[in-house]
Amino acid sequence: MSTENRDIVLLDGGMGQELRKRSNQPVSPLWSAQVMLDEPDLVTAAHRDFIEAGARVITLNTYSATPLRLARDGEPSLFEPLHAAALGAAHRAREESGQDVRIAGCLPPLVASYHPDSVPDDATCLFDYRRMVELQADGVDLFLCETMSLAREARAATFAAVESQRPVWVSFTVDDGDGRRLRSGEWLAAAAREVVAAGAERVLVNCSVPEAITTAMVELAGLDVPFGGYANGFTSVAPLQPGGTVDSLESRTDLGPAAYAEHALGWIEQGATLVGGCCEVGPAHIAALAERLNAEGYRLTM
Repeated sequence: MSTENRDIVLLDGGMGQELRKRSNQPVSPLWSAQVMLDEPDLVTAAHRDFIEAGARVITLNTYSATPLRLARDGEPSLFEPLHAAALGAAHRAREESGQDVRIAGCLPPLVASYHPDSVPDDATCLFDYRRMVELQADGVDLFLCETMSLAREARAATFAAVESQRPVWVSFTVDDGDGRRLRSGEWLAAAAREVVAAGAERVLVNCSVPEAITTAMVELAGLDVPFGGYANGFTSVAPLQPGGTVDSLESRTDLGPAAYAEHALGWIEQGATLVGGCCEVGPAHIAALAERLNAEGYRLTM
């Protein structure tokens, strides 16, 4: 495929796992939120490193700071302070980098990644996502509803984000063995059409193995919206249970920066215009991907 007039949005990588590598704190079910409390400078530094690697969109470090997770794993009163701290870290990183990048608000699964059976009722989903949007909207350029494993949770996140009048991108997580389906078993293409109808401007797939995302790109190519993907580097996410820690997961040994970039270039050949990384994909991976994109004549944009 010709690279002529091909603008590519390069996202950042997996913040939670990057922070675990940098932090001396014990692993916690709060994941990256615990680092936000104990070592906030690490969050700013990680954001900045992704920017310097070439990312043109960075995502708030609020993935585990949902009301339901804090009620289960920590202290509900931390909800507002965690969001304020995450916004501060992202803005400091952008200012320190001196580069023009966009900050994405983060609307993650409310209870647990990869477990559609843990999703609360629709009213709770919409109420909690609205609470998160309210805290983030004034400090972000767009909203990223990510790692959505169930269509109705994605719809609720999309509805809440659209109310902010910010651009809304929605990213699903798919079955590692069948990229045509969400982890709920629902068809990806059908779920994608639902969020586009609800107001999503772009649709992605994330936190699945690269091979599944390659399959998913075929499904998203039939939509009339920009699409893309950002994979994780785990062998399997099956061992991770709600309230558990990432210590239960094993990293692949065949997804170094060069190998990961090869997968992402393949998605672009399938028509993707947004690529980045999820868990286990760090600044070195994003730098290698940026280098490949530049070398092959693509333009990195926001």
